[in-house]
Amino acid sequence: MQAVSDPAPADHWSSAKTLDSVRVFGLRGRPLAVDGIERARERLDERAGATGLIDGESYRGGRVSTLTDALGYAAGVFVQPRFGAEEARLSIRGSGLQRTFHGRGLELLQDGSPLNLADGGFDFQAVEPLSSRYIEVYRGANALEFGAATLGGAINFVSPTGYDAAPISLRVEAGDFGYRRGQAALAGVSGRGDGYLSLSGLRQDGFRDHAEQENYRLFGNAGFRFSDTLDGRVYFTHVDTRSALPGNLTLAESQRDPTLAAPGNLVLNQRRDYRLDRIAAKLAWAPSDTGTLTLSVYYADKSLDHPIFQVLRQESRDTGVDLRWRSEAQWLGRRNVLIAGAAFAQGDIEDDRFFNIAGHAGVRSNRFDQRARNGKLYVENQTWLAPSWVLAIGAQALRSERRSRDRFITAGRDESFSRDYSGLSPKLGLRYLLDAHTQLYANVSRSLEPPSFGELSGGPGVTQVDRQRATSGEIGLRLDRDKLSLDVALYGTRIDGELLSLSDGNGNPLGTVNADRTVHQGIELGLGWHPAENWTLSANYLYNDFRFDRDRVYGDNDLAGVPPQQLRAELRWSPGEHFYLAPNLEWTPQDYYIDHANSFKAPGYTIAGLRIGGKLAKDWSWFADARNLGDRKWIASSNVIADARGQDGRNFLPGDGRSVYLGLEWRSN
Repeated sequence: MQAVSDPAPADHWSSAKTLDSVRVFGLRGRPLAVDGIERARERLDERAGATGLIDGESYRGGRVSTLTDALGYAAGVFVQPRFGAEEARLSIRGSGLQRTFHGRGLELLQDGSPLNLADGGFDFQAVEPLSSRYIEVYRGANALEFGAATLGGAINFVSPTGYDAAPISLRVEAGDFGYRRGQAALAGVSGRGDGYLSLSGLRQDGFRDHAEQENYRLFGNAGFRFSDTLDGRVYFTHVDTRSALPGNLTLAESQRDPTLAAPGNLVLNQRRDYRLDRIAAKLAWAPSDTGTLTLSVYYADKSLDHPIFQVLRQESRDTGVDLRWRSEAQWLGRRNVLIAGAAFAQGDIEDDRFFNIAGHAGVRSNRFDQRARNGKLYVENQTWLAPSWVLAIGAQALRSERRSRDRFITAGRDESFSRDYSGLSPKLGLRYLLDAHTQLYANVSRSLEPPSFGELSGGPGVTQVDRQRATSGEIGLRLDRDKLSLDVALYGTRIDGELLSLSDGNGNPLGTVNADRTVHQGIELGLGWHPAENWTLSANYLYNDFRFDRDRVYGDNDLAGVPPQQLRAELRWSPGEHFYLAPNLEWTPQDYYIDHANSFKAPGYTIAGLRIGGKLAKDWSWFADARNLGDRKWIASSNVIADARGQDGRNFLPGDGRSVYLGLEWRSN
């Protein structure tokens, strides 16, 4: 029985004073415009399709120089380094298969706003993995939250804020091939405002000749909470990179001396020098506990000086706006999540081309003024039909324009063009929750990808190709338990008009055209397993079956450029926070074709590495990262060409030899 206290004496009540009322207003502990990592993980797990989240802390225990370092263990992501450079080959489910540089086929996002140019292409140098609190990966048609409906999906790099970053962070890395990298970052919260600022720099000579790099990046963001229901955030980026390009070797040259540069790259002093200034802003308004309206805008100014077979000089300016509504409410007594939005982007490019005279611009060879526009409407609704069953229905409507005006007409040939592309990409998905830690999902979707200017006018002349359409289906399993996490997906895609460089029946090159019909199918597996105390096994396995489907020239040949299987795995032993030891392996067991005619192959490979490190003291940590311990000669990437005619041409990019990198980091508390 609960005891009842004696009533207070009468004189106590008579002496009490009545005070003025005080109203207390509480502000949320985090900004509305940015999800914390746990909330982001929950949101990704609620997709009726393949998604993943990479904690930015997970890859800081080793060298962080390329996207391979950050995304190498992300389920479903195929990423290959290019001569140790920050530029990589990035693909999901065979997206942008044609591109071995300057990506396409994915939506690359920075804090939810596109890093892609308006024509769809993107630059890897625009990303700084060390300035990402976490990375969201949406594979396939599972990125409608950001209005994306490309074949590959979307990757969103989310920046730290003043709420989740150390007040001061200093990091240095150094190693073989003249590698030096550093980062200094500041973060803090003051009243209703917070901010984060990062400055990083990289210099390296490179494993190969003519592979020097020098890159500097400034990333920052600042936010202000106007009230409990309204906050804003501003993001700014400055990137300045200079990269020499060693080029491709023959397979024989790669196996004899992989440190060589291609002779033509030396003669033409081929390079890629790139500058980017970008500013973006978000305003998030939550009028109730059930919905948030987010307005995002951005402006990017890019300059490219690119001596290759010609000297390409491009100035581009891109602007975009996105208005997105996300609500979570009860419909007919069932939980319901609705996302609806509209987005517009425009990009203007001044594309000037010159004959390459030892890396310098000679006589002008061509000049274009180009404009790309995209308008999107997108919606996705998730309804809990029952506590264990969730139905997802969504669609994206897209209209794109590509305009190019020939400003340097030669031989009476005007290469101006104007093309419009439009279409509807629907999606239907279903999730079944076996328990709080396990779920199954399946979906069917359509995707649409208009060509970038790289496909329309990326070579010596103009080829007016059509859009690429695809129909995809996937089934998958997500499991997240204390000792085992599993992410497995099986997918199949039929593509109409895939953008590929092909030849006609006589072997004459056609340039980039729309293939008749192709098939992409495979298995994606991500594994995290704790077999015993202090032990963790992490793995990313891909099985890729990409092929033509009864093509008039290529029959059922394999599509070139992607190995049938790839495995990255690491076994980590850590008896405490002060030490870890992690041997790792990258394995491509089979040779794979570099040409669609299936006449010449790149060899498979196995390379092993070892990472050790830990905390030295409360605020200090260190690592040693040894790579390619066997000093194997291996092919990291290759060209994707129509027909090698069985000949060993310069189509191969050798991987780095044995190397060791050391790192030291200090973070204040």
